[in-house]
Amino acid sequence: MNPFFETDAATLSPVALFLQADFVVKAVMLGLLAASVWTWAIIIAFSRRVRRVRRGMATFERDFLAADDIDAFYKTHGQSALPSARVFAAGVGEWRRSTATSPIDKGGTRERLATAMGAAAGAEVDRLSDRLNILATVSSAAPFVGLFGTVWGIMRAFTAIASAQNTSLAVVAPGIAEALFATAIGLFAAIPALIAYNRFSHRVNGVEAALHRFADGFHATLSHQLDGAR
Repeated sequence: MNPFFETDAATLSPVALFLQADFVVKAVMLGLLAASVWTWAIIIAFSRRVRRVRRGMATFERDFLAADDIDAFYKTHGQSALPSARVFAAGVGEWRRSTATSPIDKGGTRERLATAMGAAAGAEVDRLSDRLNILATVSSAAPFVGLFGTVWGIMRAFTAIASAQNTSLAVVAPGIAEALFATAIGLFAAIPALIAYNRFSHRVNGVEAALHRFADGFHATLSHQLDGAR
């Protein structure tokens, strides 16, 4: 193989493109690489968390449906950190406060139960989706950050071409490749973040729907008990 082509290939390798870039493009590349690492850390952690939450909620709801005594079930499961358990605890807490005095305001109790469990469900969804805004930010901002690095690198390449007064491919290619490499890193960070954001948003919506279904079911159970209360 011709030594010239070996040298040329090495010059256009990713490591060489990074090393020969100026400090602005290097800063852009390093920032995008850090964003990519952060994105993958969130993806892995969030995937495990959502899987664990959904599995735990399914078990909790199955045990709840099989329980005969709500108070006994609350004693054994009311302190769980699961989203459905916190919605359940909010409902039980409001039920006890609203039925502590006589006569019971049945209409007001039903409204307060719905409000308490709805607020608990919303808080759990917010807590679960806390890191999704980072994925959304990376997916939308990373391509533009990479594009900034590309524009800066191309400006630098054209300046070097003008200084050398040589427009041959050997002179132009390294600078252009270095500039485009910043855009490639931006897309490398943005594409997984965008896919993960859409996928995890769908899963969070599923958890939210499950929480509201559980809250509605528990509200109906308490409402039946309320009908028999005085």
